[in-house]
Amino acid sequence: MGFIKEFKEFAMKGNVMDMAVGVIIGGAFGKIVTSLVNDVLMPIISLCTGGISFTDLFVNLSDDTKYATLAAAQEAGASVFAYGQFIQNIIDFIIIAFCIFLMIKGMNKLSRKKEEPEPEAPAGPTQEELLAEIRDLLKTK
Repeated sequence: MGFIKEFKEFAMKGNVMDMAVGVIIGGAFGKIVTSLVNDVLMPIISLCTGGISFTDLFVNLSDDTKYATLAAAQEAGASVFAYGQFIQNIIDFIIIAFCIFLMIKGMNKLSRKKEEPEPEAPAGPTQEELLAEIRDLLKTK
């Protein structure tokens, strides 16, 4: 019974719950960035490179047959070196890393503003100074 209780305490700690939320949000963020890459940026890059689709870049290693697409070569059973998908994954990684960098930079900027201490009120006289002042006033009377 102690094992189950210990596991429950571990699972309910704040760090584990924060990590779970982070993983879920990270998955959703990954989908957004993947859509940004595939649906927005890659068509622009493809337009600039003359309509080349990176995912269809490959080299046929088995024979001299020319295949129109990677899918056609794989369907025919040809041994292919599919470097285009690797290029696509590198571009995805760079864009995701840049987006995360911007997000962390923004979070750090917000946390720095929050951490700045408010200016302290001017310090008043100490208790000793007040007592000395009262003593001096009593002496003059």
